[in-house]
Amino acid sequence: MFRLDEQFLKDVGLESLPVVEKNKILKDIYETLEMRVGMRLADNMRDEQLEEFEGHIQKKDQAAALKWLETNFPDYKDTVAQEIEKLKQEITQAAPQILIELQKSTADNLA
Repeated sequence: MFRLDEQFLKDVGLESLPVVEKNKILKDIYETLEMRVGMRLADNMRDEQLEEFEGHIQKKDQAAALKWLETNFPDYKDTVAQEIEKLKQEITQAAPQILIELQKSTADNLA
């Protein structure tokens, strides 16, 4: 399985970010990944499946949601892996611009 951590940031070229920025970007990446995977899976669900799955999400019952996915979509991990790879590529391409924007922002705050 994948991990969104310091190594992930190093792999995409963002290891030099300050700790606060690393935490923010990891949170953003996680939320984006969750949304993309959810949308792809939802595209393949029947209405009743979608309602059942959303019920677990609304209750914030992650264990039940995961168990439901493993039962109804045993290949969901493949979807996660595909989406994380897409995100990795996108972030790697955007990393230089992200670092430039952060430097500008930091310089503006100091001025």
